[in-house]
Amino acid sequence: MTEASRVHRWWGRRSLRTRLTAAATVVIAAALCVAAAFLAQRLHAGLIRVANSNATQRLDQTVGVLRAADATGPLPPSRDSDVIVQVIGADGEVLSSSPTADPARPMFGFVPSPGARVLRATSRLPLHDSADSYRVAAQEITIGGSPIVVYVAVPADDAADTVAALGGALAVGLPIVLAVLATITWRLVGRALRPVDELRRQAAEITATDLHRRLDLPLSRDEVYNLAATFNDLLGRLEAATRRQREFVANAAHELRSPIASLQAQLEVAAATQPPATIPAHDLRGPLADAGRLSDLVNDLLHLARLDDRPRLSLRPVDLDDVVLDEARRVRLARPIAVATGGVSAGQVLGEPAALARVVHNLLDNATRHARSRVEVTLRTTGAVVVLTVADDGPGIPTADRERIFDRFTRLGGEVPSDGGSGLGLAIVREVLTAHDGTVRVTTAAPELPGARFEVRIPAVTAGDDGADGAHEAGGDPN
Repeated sequence: MTEASRVHRWWGRRSLRTRLTAAATVVIAAALCVAAAFLAQRLHAGLIRVANSNATQRLDQTVGVLRAADATGPLPPSRDSDVIVQVIGADGEVLSSSPTADPARPMFGFVPSPGARVLRATSRLPLHDSADSYRVAAQEITIGGSPIVVYVAVPADDAADTVAALGGALAVGLPIVLAVLATITWRLVGRALRPVDELRRQAAEITATDLHRRLDLPLSRDEVYNLAATFNDLLGRLEAATRRQREFVANAAHELRSPIASLQAQLEVAAATQPPATIPAHDLRGPLADAGRLSDLVNDLLHLARLDDRPRLSLRPVDLDDVVLDEARRVRLARPIAVATGGVSAGQVLGEPAALARVVHNLLDNATRHARSRVEVTLRTTGAVVVLTVADDGPGIPTADRERIFDRFTRLGGEVPSDGGSGLGLAIVREVLTAHDGTVRVTTAAPELPGARFEVRIPAVTAGDDGADGAHEAGGDPN
């Protein structure tokens, strides 16, 4: 990768606000530099014109004096001691000069054309206290039949000094002005992008179960309004497509429940009664187990479809410890796994009993399917939160997969469909707990139980909630 490519990638990773501010600052800096250079040039040109005008005026005054008197001898004293005047004869001899000029030798190396007036710039003159630059006006005139050349030099250091002072002031002032303008630009760009950031924040809050929500349209009918309107139209199409998908899943699951239940019942009856000689009883166990798994899958799909529709939950105080103990008894009867419940203490939450029982059922079912010999369940109330943990001594869950396992139809590397799991149980756990303002996560296992350890946290019943039934929208706030 070339250096230009790296710079381009680095620049592309900056925020839009930063890039707009930097670009505006560069443009403003370039404009200020051009304006400063133009100002300095115009100021210098104006000061030079003033110096030329002064030299020309002094030349006219000197020519007038020479025409009225003799061209020889010293010129009358001038109020401007730094103005230099020399009168040179046809033979190059200095006929007259100002007190500050050299009276013996010509100081200027050019001769104007007869009758012409010339303005020129010259550097330091051969004087003790010469200025660094001069503007020289020269003219050839005729006095007493003889041609003479009159030179008048006016110092032009003021022009350079003034421009230098201006440059110093600009060198100090321009960075300050640029910093102020950059700050103002940063704030203005931030204010201009604030509606976009607000749209981003609202869009980030919309989840798969909140597709009915829409972005707030700004009052101004500008590009941001068009962006919000387009995004709302996209949300509408997504909501319609998702609704059709959920309706299909729910309808398909509902239609499959009856034939699957009938098939399962027929297999159970066939396995329980004396089967025909051609179908031994043990040959029906496989189809019966498959029918059971298919029934569980359909029930899970139907349950998720209902959760996706954000149903209104019937909330009331639930003794979660009773739910845990009931589910633990069920597991002990169904599987040859030791389920320890000695750490279960009283814990009351506000929720829907059936939904919370489904959470505990799925967690215990997941633990017993992966445990080698033991599952441990604890329940405690910590402050305003009831904490439920389910741990097993199975292979555990890799750290990289601890969040992914809550996705739908997720199976880790060692799991196969025949192990009894549908890949939906933990997804249902998270959806139900989210509807109850709770959380679930995989935490670090204890040394005595090195397998998976799930921790559920649900708000405990407070004094105001105790004994009060209510309605709560799944994933929303209580009414």
